[in-house]
Amino acid sequence: MEITDVETVFADRYLFVRVHTDEGITGLGESGTWGFLEASAGAVETFARYLVGQDPLDIEHHWQYMYRNAHFRGAAIMGALSAIDIALWDIAGKHYGVPACRLLGGPTREKARVYAHVFGEDTEELVAGCREAKERGFTAVGHLNPLADEPRSEPYFETHAAKVGDAADRVRRFREAVGDEVDLCIEIHRRLDPQEAIALGREIEAYRPMFYEDPTRPDNFDAMAKIARRVDIPIATGERIHTIQEFEMLLGRDAVDYVRPDVCMVGGLTHAKKIAALAEAHHAKVVPHNPLSPVSTAACLQLAACIPNFAIQEYPYTGDEGEPGRELLAEPLERDGGYLLIPDAPGIGVELDEDAVEAHPYEPREVVTRLHEDGSVVDQ
Repeated sequence: MEITDVETVFADRYLFVRVHTDEGITGLGESGTWGFLEASAGAVETFARYLVGQDPLDIEHHWQYMYRNAHFRGAAIMGALSAIDIALWDIAGKHYGVPACRLLGGPTREKARVYAHVFGEDTEELVAGCREAKERGFTAVGHLNPLADEPRSEPYFETHAAKVGDAADRVRRFREAVGDEVDLCIEIHRRLDPQEAIALGREIEAYRPMFYEDPTRPDNFDAMAKIARRVDIPIATGERIHTIQEFEMLLGRDAVDYVRPDVCMVGGLTHAKKIAALAEAHHAKVVPHNPLSPVSTAACLQLAACIPNFAIQEYPYTGDEGEPGRELLAEPLERDGGYLLIPDAPGIGVELDEDAVEAHPYEPREVVTRLHEDGSVVDQ
């Protein structure tokens, strides 16, 4: 079997990659570099010049060959490599007639616990979102930002006391709204400096969050370790980093309890499983990052199936709107209350609906960064 073509497919807000073979088997993957998808598509085209004519089943060799070719890294390149890797595992599963997880060690579970996304520009919206997720059967809510999801177009200012106090009070309201039947996955989106993150973390310890995600920017692993040492809540991070070496630096510093690899950005299923093994050695669990399409979700489910230290899956499900991008699939993923069932179809278990892709043209993301009242850049 040989690769005959590597195709990029833009649809809605997503970049998919299809790898075609001379036996008629096509593999599907997705790039997780959502802020720079055009650049990632360019990297796919570069890798395609190597891949055409190769055996698609030599997955590890192709991974190493592309990754180590020129020793350039970064999100756009890793998103391209990830999409190709997922597509190759999809081909392998279809070739052997089994789900990809069967080829990655076999399933350890039949379904994966998931958390729903909750958004809101104020406390009432966030609390209502928590209640609605519970009513829909979810046992955890995430993407849950106690600093609120205010528009980036609005200049920002809060005093330190108000920032910490208001956020802590929102977490109290979340807990009161859902009781202990629903876990709270608190998401800070890298918006705090380390000292602010420590202050807020201590304030919300009493409300027993499942984890405290990305309390500060991911650039300095020692800063994340400082927060982890001084806050008695498990730290979750990793969605913005790309390699097993970076995850090992976090784990070696005791800076993370729940690693958050993005299967569509850390090098696909090949590299994500290695990251999960590193985490297992440190008694850390895996919460795959997934703000993307159901193709990403399906790939994440294959990882969840084959590792022993899977904790919970991010699931971009938002109330009546359901899962964004679900209309792009020929057949939807199946949810059972607070779980998604692991697809048992060959490969990653999903296919694109060609008519739906045609009907949803690509929508490029704008570069919009929030500013402080004084004109400086703030993280959001």
